[in-house]
Amino acid sequence: MATVLGRVIVYGGKGALGSVCISQFKAQNWWVGSIDMKPNEQADANVLVNPDNNWQQQQTEILAQIKDTLKDEKVDGIICVAGGWAGGNAAHKDFIKNSDLMWKQSVWSSTIAASIATQYLKEGGFLSLTGAMAALKETPGMIGYGMAKAAVHQLTKSLAAKDSGLPSNSLVACILPITLDTPMNRKWMPKADTSTWTSLDFVSNLFWKWSQNQDRPTNGSLLQLITKDNKTELTVA
Repeated sequence: MATVLGRVIVYGGKGALGSVCISQFKAQNWWVGSIDMKPNEQADANVLVNPDNNWQQQQTEILAQIKDTLKDEKVDGIICVAGGWAGGNAAHKDFIKNSDLMWKQSVWSSTIAASIATQYLKEGGFLSLTGAMAALKETPGMIGYGMAKAAVHQLTKSLAAKDSGLPSNSLVACILPITLDTPMNRKWMPKADTSTWTSLDFVSNLFWKWSQNQDRPTNGSLLQLITKDNKTELTVA
């Protein structure tokens, strides 16, 4: 058995970005746990989410599976990249349905990731959540999405504050992408200028650096990922 150099949990580990994050950490001889509705074959352990469960049931079941998996071990990082997108203004026929879906995908996953961190993150570890640059201002064409992502931004700030329940010296930060260069985005936006899309490798490398205590942002940072001519810069919102 190769020595495990670190441990990380990726929430949304079967998605495009989550899969790249798992590959990145596995390549560095890290133990990786995935949380998703479907297993990621590369992960060392898979915690499966039942989408029919309510918020509280999801948290209870996920924590029980993590306890079974980790026993008394702690992890160095928790990366929540679960999420999705749906559009629609307040007059849209699926306004409430889409808002409900966005809340489940972004807010449920982020709060459950935070609750895992209170029990299983090492002191000095990091928790990364995923917001959206669009949600820094009004989003009339995608109200449910903007509302859910803005809630994740607020959650990040609260978790970084004193007495939030997170372990001491831990980092919590939120990435705010504009558009990620995923296969689905390429499929749905074939004519888009992909030189302004952020590569998944850039994001997974960012998490890798944080795991090594390199280039860590200020606790509670909302980090905008701004890509131009295929180069990405981080600016704090």
